Amino acid sequence: MTIDTHHHFWRYNVEEYGWIGPRTPGVRDEMSVLRRSFGPDDLEAEIRAARVEGVVSVQARQKVEETEWLLELAGEHDFLKGVVGWVPLVSPDVKADLGRFAQHPKLKGIRHVLHDEADDLYMLRSDFNAGLAQLKAFGLAYDLLIFERHLPQTVELVDRHPDQVFVVDHVAKPRIKDNVLSPWAENLAELARRENVYCKLSGMVTEADLHAWTEDQLRPYMEVVLDAFGPDRLMFGSDWPVCLVACSYGRWHEIVSRFVSRLSDAEQEEILGGNAVEAYRL
Repeated sequence: MTIDTHHHFWRYNVEEYGWIGPRTPGVRDEMSVLRRSFGPDDLEAEIRAARVEGVVSVQARQKVEETEWLLELAGEHDFLKGVVGWVPLVSPDVKADLGRFAQHPKLKGIRHVLHDEADDLYMLRSDFNAGLAQLKAFGLAYDLLIFERHLPQTVELVDRHPDQVFVVDHVAKPRIKDNVLSPWAENLAELARRENVYCKLSGMVTEADLHAWTEDQLRPYMEVVLDAFGPDRLMFGSDWPVCLVACSYGRWHEIVSRFVSRLSDAEQEEILGGNAVEAYRL
């Protein structure tokens, strides 16, 4: 089974999706394509065309209502194989929150938008770590949404939780637009030495120039990730619909498929689906 491990749904409104930004008259508006609602029917058309059979829905709002909504959608659509939701990990009630949501068989992970926190060391807070430590008991992975500058403290975070499954979103957002590899490459390789960490081949086109990126420009970053994690801890992710500001769903699927095509059939199957099943217990 080919699995897309990273996409989002939303009912668009300006207040809750401020990161998309308001329309600015007279300015080129790449984000206009995102200023509408996206649901399962929209995604199903995309994955069918790309011959992707299952997907994992990832939170886009930091509200428990978001987790509830995504689990409702997953219950209604068989191709939605799992949900990475949000709960307030710093809350003293986090165990009760996790227990309530974990009753749904399609809750597979939790994510917090770490790269938007004003404090770059937020992930090292004691209350955040106490909440994260509850995930293993519920069989849940933790998705790491970070910028490359967060990699050193991410290593420290992972070392505090050696038995917890972690998944790096968007290859830790390197500075692709500027063609800068270091120190991202070295720090990511250090993180990858922890065998409980997986990584998604996702979100790369939006870290490049939205209009001028090329497949050749992306390839060195993909090589670094493959060398670091190997084919047994890499996963395909589209980051749809966010990717649409720079790339169609089908084109990104083709780029990843072409990149891994030099690997054995078994290794390709791992990256395109098998590792997702393992990391998220699908």
